Amino acid sequence: MRVTFLGTGLMGRPMARRLVAGGHQVTVYNRTREKAMVLEAAGARVAESAAQAVEASPCVVVMLADAAAIEAVLFPGKDEPALAGRTLIQMATIAPSESKGLQKKVIEKGGDYLEAPVLGSTPEAESGKLLIMVGGTATQFEQHRDLLRCLGPQPLLVGEVGKAAALKLAMNQLIAGLATTFALSLGFVQRQGIEVDMFMEILRKSALYAPMFDKKLQRMLERQYGAANFPSKHLHKDIELFCREAEPLGLDLASLEGTRQIAARALAAGLADADYAAIFDIISPAAAASSG
Repeated sequence: MRVTFLGTGLMGRPMARRLVAGGHQVTVYNRTREKAMVLEAAGARVAESAAQAVEASPCVVVMLADAAAIEAVLFPGKDEPALAGRTLIQMATIAPSESKGLQKKVIEKGGDYLEAPVLGSTPEAESGKLLIMVGGTATQFEQHRDLLRCLGPQPLLVGEVGKAAALKLAMNQLIAGLATTFALSLGFVQRQGIEVDMFMEILRKSALYAPMFDKKLQRMLERQYGAANFPSKHLHKDIELFCREAEPLGLDLASLEGTRQIAARALAAGLADADYAAIFDIISPAAAASSG
């Protein structure tokens, strides 16, 4: 099938490559053209503009940074892509209210819309093992399930548009909470002179363990945060989205406020593009550890 892929960044690039490998005729577009050109060798066609890219296919997959970027690409005010008769599958992490707003605009333009945010990072995108949460109708889900299976083995229909976006934010709030609490415990045992291997041995045998701890452990120990699978700026963005959507629901966000501040401080410290494991530098500064 002919598919257009908008957004070829950290996640979009391997996802688009998976669609090409799955036998689809893929047209790609990225505002920074160089990021899209690497897919030409894989067999994708690189469009000159978003409008050209959208017009190339009946199905348009969107994996842009945030809702503002999506709006800028799809609804620029002039030379807008022709969405009439096309299905838009929105796969980035955005707020439920933002997703519903996009659905309304796409339908007004004569198109169809569903959301399919993913859980996983670059390795899962490359291997086609993303966890895909779909917000839409049962009919839409059946129509696009085979396409989504190129990216994740078992797409799950969560409910109407907005439900999958909400579930994804709930998952990313857990990422933020687990990362900060693990970093705090790791810094604490280090400064108490307890061997990290012993700490991890006990942790792995307990009900407290999460696989993320081992995924981020070495980065934190070595304080090496390059080649980010999930940059700190995206973690911060998702925390802000969660807080904005959760506050009107009457939820107490006190437990997340500290994490929110730490993520903001990571950005202020120049760690925006670093892997989110870099919050360890905020929680357990290297200088303080050395002097201790």
